[in-house]
Amino acid sequence: MTPAVQLTSVGKVYGYGPSAMIALNDVDLTIEPGRFVSLIGPSGCGKSTLLRIVAGLESAGRGEVRVHDVTPSEAGAAKLIGLVPQTPALLPWLSVLKNVTLPQKINPGAARRRQRIGDLAERGGRKPAPDMLELLDRAGLADAAHKLPAQLSGGMQQRAAIVRAFGLQPDVLLMDEPFSALDEFTRESLQDQLLDLWDELKTTVLFVTHSVSEAVRMSDTVVVMAPRPGRIVDVIDIDLPRPRNQRLFEERRFHEYEDLIRDRLHSAWRSTDAA
Repeated sequence: MTPAVQLTSVGKVYGYGPSAMIALNDVDLTIEPGRFVSLIGPSGCGKSTLLRIVAGLESAGRGEVRVHDVTPSEAGAAKLIGLVPQTPALLPWLSVLKNVTLPQKINPGAARRRQRIGDLAERGGRKPAPDMLELLDRAGLADAAHKLPAQLSGGMQQRAAIVRAFGLQPDVLLMDEPFSALDEFTRESLQDQLLDLWDELKTTVLFVTHSVSEAVRMSDTVVVMAPRPGRIVDVIDIDLPRPRNQRLFEERRFHEYEDLIRDRLHSAWRSTDAA
């Protein structure tokens, strides 16, 4: 099966000459369809840059990026890619329901473009468009459907952004620290809801986080990155049963994975400082 995301020797440099900054250096990563993969690392290691390159919002300086074996720009045109940024970016003059249904209305040709893409066409295309009111209900937003974003809490706005992203049924969902600005209780609640949606829809997710516990709880695979230059230093498969609810935090193996990832992060920092 064709990988959902394939990065080969990807590099990115900002600036020129002595002041040039290497954001990414020789990044190789393969993500199979339906996997939940987290990127974790300190600030400046290139996590968000890597996400933007996969999304087609920035170009790689060198190397190759493929999303279901097409370029990010082609994947974006076919709406294979969904993006949930750090802030919800809801249109303030539209209701929650109109915000989450807007992508379906302004991308009527996406399904046809998707059908022309190799293995996706062979799989028979997308299911019928989801009932957005039902998705809002599952996200705890049924009573907020006709409210404006300003009438919602930060957590509710982020729930709406996640529903909006799932509405186009993307094959790859990119999430850039979507819960970082939320309190712990709200963050764990949104993790639960995201995992429920992902478990049903089996969308491939590439998830950027600074939280070790969040990465372990959510992921099939955790990719550890280091800065200066931004690079991958380890890829750790998380062999924990699903579904993963709050009781997971009490399990010994969960904390062993946390310790392993923290050790890899500290090792990456030490190697960077030594260089």
